[in-house]
Amino acid sequence: MRLPDFFIVGHSKSGTTALYEMLRQHRQIFLPAAKEPWFFADELHERTPPRPEGIPGSLAEYAEWFAGAESGQRVGEASPQYLRSRTAAGNIARAIPDARIIAIFREPASFLHSLHLQFLQVNIETQGDFALALALEPSRREGHDLPRHTYWPTSLLYSEHTRYVEQLTRYLAVFPREQVHVIIYEDFRADNDGTVREIMRFLHVDDEAAVTQVQANPTVRARSQLLNEVVHAVGVGRGPISRTVKGSIKFITPQAMRRSAFHAVRERIVFAGPSEPDDQTIAELRVRLKPEVLAFSEYLQRDLVKLWGYDSVD
Repeated sequence: MRLPDFFIVGHSKSGTTALYEMLRQHRQIFLPAAKEPWFFADELHERTPPRPEGIPGSLAEYAEWFAGAESGQRVGEASPQYLRSRTAAGNIARAIPDARIIAIFREPASFLHSLHLQFLQVNIETQGDFALALALEPSRREGHDLPRHTYWPTSLLYSEHTRYVEQLTRYLAVFPREQVHVIIYEDFRADNDGTVREIMRFLHVDDEAAVTQVQANPTVRARSQLLNEVVHAVGVGRGPISRTVKGSIKFITPQAMRRSAFHAVRERIVFAGPSEPDDQTIAELRVRLKPEVLAFSEYLQRDLVKLWGYDSVD
């Protein structure tokens, strides 16, 4: 079985898709066409969203994702949820102790705002007000006020996503420091090409290979959350009316055309450009997050307080 040599472990909305697409251009690297198998994150397997490629249920099924790799290529995968997962680091280390880990971290307040919009887009979240979604965390931690159809309820505990020291420590506890490469999202944005070539050197592949910069997975907002939920329900065939509509469309339309049409409807009708976060909400959030930023700066021995603008946060 061919298993990955390296893992892009996150975070979501922090350039993981762009990095994944850029590394796929390299002739010495193999990344599967389908992103995010989630195989090593045990806690994500209880309820999973419908997806055409499915979720690998065994190591043999997981290995099939990489069967197309050529001899000599470095094989990788990208599952941003592995960074939040409490089990993925240990599971990866036991299966592939020589694996190399690429972890991406972003300024936490802007990260959570983008993550909230992403969760609304994919129907994990239904509370459209960012401040109210954050305020619901204590109730949701007790199992209340959860969206009816969300498949990862623990992902709505927003503070769990920004425990950066704890997340990185899980990997450094089971992998040697030289096998873990930390990227700061703002560095990736400022010097996209230089950051990617640094990763190439970390992976021991030709760092002079030509790659094209990629803009991927842009943040969007739903024009109407109700419309988004209805379109999503039809797309997955949830509910008797949705199943009937989907069944009729399936009968008369080829699969590729159905998928293309579904995404076109969502992109053109359901979504628009992202809304700006409320200044007061972000300011209050940055006050709450400053202790984590201070701790992470000390942990990495880098001044993220200044880079991320927390030196002016009281």
